[in-house]
Amino acid sequence: MKKAIHTDNAPAAIGPYSQAVQAGGLVFLSGQIPLVPASMEMVKGDFEASAHQVFKNLQAVARAAGGELDDMVRLTVYLTEMEKFPRVNAVMAEYFSKPYPARAAIGVRELPKGAEVEVDAIMMLPTGG
Repeated sequence: MKKAIHTDNAPAAIGPYSQAVQAGGLVFLSGQIPLVPASMEMVKGDFEASAHQVFKNLQAVARAAGGELDDMVRLTVYLTEMEKFPRVNAVMAEYFSKPYPARAAIGVRELPKGAEVEVDAIMMLPTGG
């Protein structure tokens, strides 16, 4: 059985999908871009500000599902400019502790709403579901 997860503390879905879906003890978090939840506008500032907003959005969805960022087991980072890879690593290090989740970083031509970074994730709930 699957259950949709929703929180007003993260951006509303901008298409026909859920912010996250729980299936047993796993939660599959949809990709987050640097949208500010209250305004649904892209965060203002530099790349680091955008990356911070992405991880704050993921954190809000994780908490709504009953977990935390450190419960993540897999992340996928999408970047429109791979030269920003070290910068997203530096921001990510502020939100996660060891053991870090498994991760892939993928260079893409473009992302929704002109975002430079998007991250999706798989989380294991601390209680196992």
